[in-house]
Amino acid sequence: MSVSHEEVGNIITYPDVVDVSYDWKQSQNTASDAADDCDYVHFLDGEAQLEQSLRWQQHQDYELHLITETSGRAFIGDYIGQFRPGNLVLIGPYLPYKWIAKEFPEGGPAKVVDKVLLFTDKPLRRTSLIFPELHELMPLLERAKYGIEFQRISRDVEESLDKIREMSGVERLSVFLQLLHRLSSHQHYRLLSSAHYQRLKSGSQVHKVEKAIGYIALNYDNPLTMKQVAEYAGMTANSFSRDFRRATGKTFTDYMNHLRVRYACELLMSTEHYISTICYKVGFNNVANFNRRFLEIKGVTPSEFRRKRAVHSGPVSFVMK
Repeated sequence: MSVSHEEVGNIITYPDVVDVSYDWKQSQNTASDAADDCDYVHFLDGEAQLEQSLRWQQHQDYELHLITETSGRAFIGDYIGQFRPGNLVLIGPYLPYKWIAKEFPEGGPAKVVDKVLLFTDKPLRRTSLIFPELHELMPLLERAKYGIEFQRISRDVEESLDKIREMSGVERLSVFLQLLHRLSSHQHYRLLSSAHYQRLKSGSQVHKVEKAIGYIALNYDNPLTMKQVAEYAGMTANSFSRDFRRATGKTFTDYMNHLRVRYACELLMSTEHYISTICYKVGFNNVANFNRRFLEIKGVTPSEFRRKRAVHSGPVSFVMK
C-alpha cells in the first residue's frame, strides 16, 4: 500500500486518511472539578477534532483509554492493529500512540470518542515504599511500557471510570486503586508493542524522532532505508541511528522487522490472505526473508502461527464484554 501525501510545514497531510486527534478537556459537572488541578487521578473525555495529519501522542503519564465511539487503526509503539468501541488499552509513559479513525457513527464524528484516566508514575512508586501492599501493582506498570490491551473487562472498567468521574478525594482514590488492582490481576490481556520507549532529553530530538516514527508508521509497507527516514526527519544517519535506538531500544532494522511482523500477525488472525500476499502487504520484499524474520521474532512460522491461533483463540475481538 502506498499513501499519497503532501507536506505542509512539519506535518504530513494524507488526503485519504481522516485523523482524529484529541483535545483533552476535563469532564464538566463533576464533583471534583474544583480540585482537579491538585488531584493525582484525572478523568478526561477525548473530544474528536478532524485533521488530515499524523501527529504522534507522547506523554509523561499512564493513560487508560476506553474507546466509546468510532473505529479505525491504532498505532501504539511498533504495534499496528484495529480499534473499535470497547477497546481498552493502558499506555505507559513515553510510548507513542495514535488513533486513526476510519468509521464514524451515524451523523458524523461523536463528540466524545474515548474515556481516559491519567496518572503519573513516581507518586505511585514512592507510595509503594511506604505501603508494601501496593507492590503488587508494579508489574502492571512495567507491562504498560509496552501498551496493554485488556479483554473481557471493558464494561466493568467503564463503570469504575464513571464513578471516578463523579467522585473526589479519598473516594476517588479508593476506586482508582481498586481499578488498578483489578487490571493487575486480570488474565485476559496482551502486550502490544515489542519496544518500550525512553525519554529523549532534547526537545528537537523528540520532535525529529517522533516525525520519523510517524513517517515509518504510514510507509512501513514500502521499501524504506534508514538514510531515507533520517533525511526526512532532518537528521544525519549517525544521529538518527543513535537517537532512534535510544528512544525505542531497537535499531532501525530491528524496529522495521518487528513492526512488519506484528502487522502480519494481525492479518494472519483477521484475514484469509495467502501468506505470500501478507508478506508483500506488510513490506517484505521476498517470502523467504519474511518467513525467516517471522520465525526469528515469533518462534514459529507464519503458517504455524495462523494454525495455532485458529485452534486456541480465533481472531482477536475488541467487542465490549
